Amino acid sequence: MIRNPVCSRELKVSSRSFRLPLSILLFNGILSLVTLLNMYSVVEQVKKTAVIQYSSFMDMYRFVTTIEFILLLFIVPAVTAASISGERERQTLDLMLTTQMTAVQVVIGKLMSALGTMLLLIVSSFPAVAMVFVYGGITWGDVFSLLLCYLAAAFFAGSLGICCSAVFKRSTMSTVITYGIMIAVVAGTYFMNKFCLALSSTRISNTAAVFGTEAGLKASSGGMFYLLLLNPAATFLAIISRQAEGSKAVAELGGYFGMNVSGFVMDNWVIISIMLQAALACVMIAAAVWCVEPVKGRARQYKNRNKRGESSDTAEAGGDIKALRKN
Repeated sequence: MIRNPVCSRELKVSSRSFRLPLSILLFNGILSLVTLLNMYSVVEQVKKTAVIQYSSFMDMYRFVTTIEFILLLFIVPAVTAASISGERERQTLDLMLTTQMTAVQVVIGKLMSALGTMLLLIVSSFPAVAMVFVYGGITWGDVFSLLLCYLAAAFFAGSLGICCSAVFKRSTMSTVITYGIMIAVVAGTYFMNKFCLALSSTRISNTAAVFGTEAGLKASSGGMFYLLLLNPAATFLAIISRQAEGSKAVAELGGYFGMNVSGFVMDNWVIISIMLQAALACVMIAAAVWCVEPVKGRARQYKNRNKRGESSDTAEAGGDIKALRKN
């Protein structure tokens, strides 16, 4: 692995600060509290009914992992949305780019440090998630797929934050825009499908009123449904429903929106969605590099001007010395 100086610096600074252990404490404290409350409710139910319902433990697993997923979607943009813009506000970005580092190293280093912190949070929370192993039903393959989903969501949200941080000069603006886009991707794609389904239902009702029949007509959201492939929440729902319930939640959602529940996309929803989200994240990283690159160009111009100024001063000084020697 190539050593990235920006990533090394960010990780050293964050590991020595009080914020990282506090974040781990709060993150795992919330998950542990939720787990213990769920365990307490299950035990109380067993005391009253004298019957152990193993489905309750799967409900606990689904609830805890959902809380962890929501926390990740809220924490990652907060970490990355001020990474580049914060350097601009401190007036250290130009100074950083006058070194041998490229804009790619700066952007990738910032993103890697944020993902490293998120990976630490995810791994540290596994004891709370692994409580369900006591009662069975979840395998290590399920845990690995859940970890992959978390990393893909963190990579997508982190790339979005880096891109907005590079585009907007103020950290406040970049943070607000990042959360706005994230909410639009997670909730907006769902409600857009609801809107298209309502339009389709209205169109079918109007057609039936004119021709007196609805034969062969079925309301659906159409191609808008495939926008959910870019939704990390839909990917998480597909994984967690298969693990906890053995059902295909995305196929059921597709049936609700009037789509065909079978086919290549539906059968490989998780893999396709993760690949598309990773590709979109790479595009956002490239956009961030492109936005930082002009700053690198200005830094190079400033450096070249200084060199030309030094060389001209040296030439003038040499000319003065020669003139003095002639005199």
